[in-house]
Amino acid sequence: MNRHTVRRPGQADAAHVYDLVAAYDTFTIGTPDVTPADIADELAELDTDKDAWLVEDAEGRLDGWAYAMAKGDSDHVDVEVVVRPGVGDGVSQWLWTAVLERSRELAAERGHDGATLDIGVYRADEAGQAVVTALGFEPATSFHRLGIDFEGPVEAPRPPEGVTLHTADTDEVRREAYRVQQEGFADHFGFVPLPYEEWLARRQASAATDWSQLTLARVDGEPAAMLLGTNHFVSDENRGYVLSLATLPAYRGRGLGRLLLRTAFAADAARGRRGTLLQVDANNTTPALGLYTSAGMRPVLVIDVWRRRV
Repeated sequence: MNRHTVRRPGQADAAHVYDLVAAYDTFTIGTPDVTPADIADELAELDTDKDAWLVEDAEGRLDGWAYAMAKGDSDHVDVEVVVRPGVGDGVSQWLWTAVLERSRELAAERGHDGATLDIGVYRADEAGQAVVTALGFEPATSFHRLGIDFEGPVEAPRPPEGVTLHTADTDEVRREAYRVQQEGFADHFGFVPLPYEEWLARRQASAATDWSQLTLARVDGEPAAMLLGTNHFVSDENRGYVLSLATLPAYRGRGLGRLLLRTAFAADAARGRRGTLLQVDANNTTPALGLYTSAGMRPVLVIDVWRRRV
């Protein structure tokens, strides 16, 4: 760290951070896995005066970026540490020390005696896995990114009798979709409940949000399942993205997930997108991975989540 300086990031640093993350992604998996808008969204969610750091060399090149992001009032903290390939271990060590200390503080501020840290590491990043292993992290779960490509128009499925589909053109539909998402994900890895206002604010703040891509399924007039698509992969891959797909426990096993997924495929094809992506927890409490592969989706990459208690 002798030739490096540390400062806090601001929204104006989004392009700066993107260049670093894109360099790391390209070195690790062969292509950038984020867009400048993704980085801008991350910066907007963070308290950058307290929870994020930039490390620059003497010429002003960004060589390190890290953050610790608390999840609601829980003891869970999502962390990220990205160091430019080829840069010495000193930058990584400094950032990890800062991240671990701030994670403890975030948990204490919320009344907890310790913090549960999660970090995602590409399956292909053996060096990254070695770093987190040495720091005491252990494998927690794996998220598989799946994709399907279209060869032409995709026919939208017909809802079965008693099932109606609704887009998010009213606050009522958004609130019902939110409730389905919160209840449907309650048993999933890393889930932390959010008040509706906070959930809505996060969605509104993201440049990838397009409310026309939220679909609520009602069964006999009652909310039962939801799908929220976004534009996260449109600018770089021209693909749609399923951010959330949830079904209330009482309505599982009726084909509602497949109905919403195939509806999203048809909508993405109609928008001129060349395919649709999503990510699924391999240890999902529902048989989601089988649903997606049976619908024609195929593996794209794997991100392992590593966890440590501090």
